[in-house]
Amino acid sequence: MINRPEKDEFAPYYLPYVNSVPEGDIISILTKQLEDTKLLLKEVTEEQGTFRYAPGKWSIKEVVGHMTDTERIMAYRLLCIARGETVSLPGFDESLYVANSSFNDQSFEQLFENFSVVRESTLVLMKSLNADAWLRKGLANNTGVTVRGVAYIIAGHAMHHCQIIKERYLESKDFPK
Repeated sequence: MINRPEKDEFAPYYLPYVNSVPEGDIISILTKQLEDTKLLLKEVTEEQGTFRYAPGKWSIKEVVGHMTDTERIMAYRLLCIARGETVSLPGFDESLYVANSSFNDQSFEQLFENFSVVRESTLVLMKSLNADAWLRKGLANNTGVTVRGVAYIIAGHAMHHCQIIKERYLESKDFPK
């Protein structure tokens, strides 16, 4: 089992994400998270997918697209660091990524399929790593991070956004029925 990363294995701003991940095997947690996300989103209609709980906030579709983009980037970081990359991997501007996406033009089914495929790919990659790889440290956005740190960030980031979808979107008094 992969132990929870120490605080020096990721940037401090990721601490809330890492702390939100429950105890247990990270691969099992990520696998269950995929199932839980599917249950959370299965009843969302196309109209509901474009709902924004406030002006200037992302739609549900954009949140799901952002979750996918972020996991894809984090999985790339995980791969690079696991393989011993020594250069700092670039950061990214999530607002710019969403602004330049076509998430609202895609069906909810397409968006969730994309998220699912990326998560499955992340899981296959993680399952292929040996014990030494999980402890390798590299640089992302000029900050030190370990492979296991990235794995916990992936899980915590998705948990964070699923919680936001539940509380601010699906439970909003303005959410379309």
